[in-house]
Amino acid sequence: MSKSVPAFLQDESDDRETDTASESSYQLRRYKKSPSSLTNLSSSSGMTSLSSVSGSVMSVYSGDFGNLEVKGSVQFAIDYMESLKELHVFVAQCKDLAAADVKKQRSDPYVKTYLLPDKGKMGKKKTFVVKKTLNPVYNEILRYKIERQFLKTQKLNLSVWHRDTFKRNSFLGEVELDLETWDWDSKQSKQLKWYPLKRKTAPVALETENRGEMKLALQYVPEPSPGKKLPTTGEVHIWVKECFDLPLLRGSHLNSFVKCTILPDTSRKSRQKTRAVGKTTNPIFNHTMVYDGFRPEDLMEACVELTVWDHYKLTNQFLGGLRIGFGTGKSYGTEVDWMDSTSEEVALWEKMVNSPNTWIEATLPLRMLLIAKISK
Repeated sequence: MSKSVPAFLQDESDDRETDTASESSYQLRRYKKSPSSLTNLSSSSGMTSLSSVSGSVMSVYSGDFGNLEVKGSVQFAIDYMESLKELHVFVAQCKDLAAADVKKQRSDPYVKTYLLPDKGKMGKKKTFVVKKTLNPVYNEILRYKIERQFLKTQKLNLSVWHRDTFKRNSFLGEVELDLETWDWDSKQSKQLKWYPLKRKTAPVALETENRGEMKLALQYVPEPSPGKKLPTTGEVHIWVKECFDLPLLRGSHLNSFVKCTILPDTSRKSRQKTRAVGKTTNPIFNHTMVYDGFRPEDLMEACVELTVWDHYKLTNQFLGGLRIGFGTGKSYGTEVDWMDSTSEEVALWEKMVNSPNTWIEATLPLRMLLIAKISK
């Protein structure tokens, strides 16, 4: 899979867990190994949450980014309707697309759009699927309810996908428009135009932007807490203290929270989240999450993914994140895109592993992540 799958490809709806008690069962997918049971606890301001997931789950991305050639072009136009307070994306047609079915030289393409950096369900729009063609015609308008002033901080990502009979998606190409300098009053800007489809490009520009920092501490406890069984497993404690200089995506508004996932598990119930802290770019969370069931060998294979989000109405916008692990590119013998820790993130994980029963603190820069899609 391409290493350039940006964060917006994961649907993030308003399903944030509260800090009240909940309980189920939890299990990591361990490739070529027998799975062991883990549980995770999350606490903030004296409240505790126990949640988990049963069954084996592997990291699933939104689509296949590597198998098909990117070719052809897409015709569309954009316009802002002041009377409706809406951005309209008129998707007309595509031509000369790559063939997913090489033998019959055809695909079942559809077009999907996002307003970046909002990658939630409310930010994703799709056309219908046109079957058995490399030159689909859509003539559809995809609408976004958004104030014009917010478009200055947005980018329009339009991508073309093949959807097979098993509802699997294959990437056929994309176009990205920076709306910061778009001339909305120009007649030429409102006209239909052909854009060549491009390969998925690494989000270098987004990575270089200042996304703020997170102050946190990690601790590995080899022996379980008193009264617990499973003496061969330990716990990883994650203390999210605070963030600094978070980016403002909605003018002066910000309502941020942090989500934690222990990869390779991407199941929805395995996530832990802090409360949302509003009206500041320097939120203090002081929230501790505990994941147990870690065998010593799991520390080489797992990765702590911490992501920061801006909660607004029914959507959550990605602000930045961390991936803390050994950054080997592999997990349980399988190559994975998410094992991509930076040198600073690797250093924190190494210190934690080598200093059991000790809190290891660091302040790390937030960055763009390739986020795995949540499994049901």
